[in-house]
Amino acid sequence: METSILQQVKKKAGRFIELQLLKTGRVLDVRVWELSDMIEIDLHLPFANVEQWIEVPYIRFWVDNLCFRDYTPFGWDAETNTCSILIDTVHEGAGSRWAKQLETGDYIQYLKIESTHHSPDPTNFVVAMGDATSLGYVLAMQQLTLPGSRFEGAVLLENRHTGQLFKEYFSSPVSALANFDEMAFWLKEQGYCNRHTWFYLAGNKELVAGLYRLLKSMGLINVRVKGF
Repeated sequence: METSILQQVKKKAGRFIELQLLKTGRVLDVRVWELSDMIEIDLHLPFANVEQWIEVPYIRFWVDNLCFRDYTPFGWDAETNTCSILIDTVHEGAGSRWAKQLETGDYIQYLKIESTHHSPDPTNFVVAMGDATSLGYVLAMQQLTLPGSRFEGAVLLENRHTGQLFKEYFSSPVSALANFDEMAFWLKEQGYCNRHTWFYLAGNKELVAGLYRLLKSMGLINVRVKGF
């Protein structure tokens, strides 16, 4: 009885949020990367102030009743109010289920769009590092870094097909690496200047913590970690 009442309350609360607070967008295209867990989704967000995205943004999507997930858009265009998101569906969950059922023409809902308060340093070299869950963040950081020659990055993509497709689909100075050891080797080989390089880290906690410790051990102290 109590469970039934709680479910009814949850449904009513969900309907209230849906009617009063959520904004709507539309799916322009869905691309499931072959032999990969990555899903790429193009969106039209008519109510978004895309021209104000001067820091890396995130969108809080409604993926199930009273269930939200945050994803970082990239490749946005302020004139058309369009952008893309990448969702790694390797782990089963509400976000993965939502992404897998989306089709071109579907309407999506989101609660808000806010800033991660991360923007590339305006003058120094910028290096973004992440994994499959933060690939959108790395690409967004690339988009905001001008000129593009000041940007470089690396992402840990354990699925080799995902890494290959990333290289094919994107013209990006971001290296796709298969494991942490490869990422550590890549980082040491670059010979980055401590004073004139800023590092931006995103992804799972274990990866970010490992990269942070590695950078500090190399004397590279200009590090920012994504968190919101």
